[in-house]
Amino acid sequence: MIPRYSRPEMTAIWSPETKFRIWFEIEAHALDALAEIGTVPKSAAATVWEKGGAATFDIDKIDEIERVTKHDVIAFLTHLAEIVGEDARFVHQGMTSSDVLDTCFNVQLVRAADLLIADVDKLLAALKRRAFEHKNTVTIGRSHGIHAEPITFGMKLAQAYAEFDRNRARLVAARAEVATCAISGAVGSFANIDPRVEEHVAEKLGLVPEPVSTQVIPRDRHAMYFATLGVVASSIERLATEIRHLQRTEVLEAEEYFSPGQKGSSAMPHKRNPVLTENLTGLARLVRGMALPAMENVALWHERDISHSSVERMIGPDATVTLDFALARMTSVIDKLLVYPDNMQKNLDRLGGLVHSQRVLLALTQKGASREDAYSLVQRNAMKVWEQGADFLTELKADPDVTALLSDAEIEEKFDLGYHTKHIDTIFRRVFGEA
Repeated sequence: MIPRYSRPEMTAIWSPETKFRIWFEIEAHALDALAEIGTVPKSAAATVWEKGGAATFDIDKIDEIERVTKHDVIAFLTHLAEIVGEDARFVHQGMTSSDVLDTCFNVQLVRAADLLIADVDKLLAALKRRAFEHKNTVTIGRSHGIHAEPITFGMKLAQAYAEFDRNRARLVAARAEVATCAISGAVGSFANIDPRVEEHVAEKLGLVPEPVSTQVIPRDRHAMYFATLGVVASSIERLATEIRHLQRTEVLEAEEYFSPGQKGSSAMPHKRNPVLTENLTGLARLVRGMALPAMENVALWHERDISHSSVERMIGPDATVTLDFALARMTSVIDKLLVYPDNMQKNLDRLGGLVHSQRVLLALTQKGASREDAYSLVQRNAMKVWEQGADFLTELKADPDVTALLSDAEIEEKFDLGYHTKHIDTIFRRVFGEA
């Protein structure tokens, strides 16, 4: 997590100040529940809220204590006791460190998910706007990177919209997956703390009680969460790669916005490089790379170990901060994307009409030719276009085997671009609804 690829709202979730504030709220809410049950005096809970709630926790002081104790939660509790005074003896009663650490981590992941969902909403809005803008902008579809048949640029963007709409649903599910709380004590048995405490803390923090916490919240939940972030990152890379290909000089159907004063190369003043989408491709690799250690965290020893801890201290902030930045950058790229319909038309015309080959093939079969014979007739004329630069329509009209089955007018009709876009409205209704 470096400032270059960080945004302040997401970064704040992972700051020490935020972490210790959540730790305090967990302890204070638990104390409230203990007081209500009658385990601790209500006056003690009130004092902890009054003094701890108004306190600014001294990060340096906590770090100093931890250097001695070698235990972060004990360091925090020691510092809190200095603030609260005598009533601090009631804090953390029946609890274990994982109750604080795991519940806090899940609160942070839920907050991060909320920001990521909002990020996706902004990207969806940009994709929808640009998709409708270019709904009928005809371009060439490609398979294997080779010209296939005509589509529209709006259809490309509609595909991206549908994919990120699915990603939004995945993020909502991932948020729910980690929105659990554990206040169950050592080995998760509730031997020294009433389950009602966990229920109270969960409600106050917007979580639900973990059914069986075994002292730690099961890491299959977190594996699913980070895997979801990896899927979202992969979708970012897919869209970024599409833009990078479209920006190649030989294609130039779309291009990242190039701002006044921007420089593309230290050596070549003419360069306009797809630096943002290349950057997004790299960031996607990072986020995906954090999914695997999250999955490896699932297999902890018995009721708990802390082999997951070092991993999560890194991937929690890094994955969410990086993905937040990447989603915002992709939204900006789509918002400002330069689109060149004239170049799209030039590219459509580059192969001399070959993009209509399937229509001619089908027409020949409908006139009685076998599929094999029809394919051979079309392909032998198509190869003249590939190899000699001929015009496909002209070659077909000059082929007696073709004209024996199709008139010139029937052949010409198969070269209508509009034929390929007649169902764009249907696709858009499927993606965006009737509106």
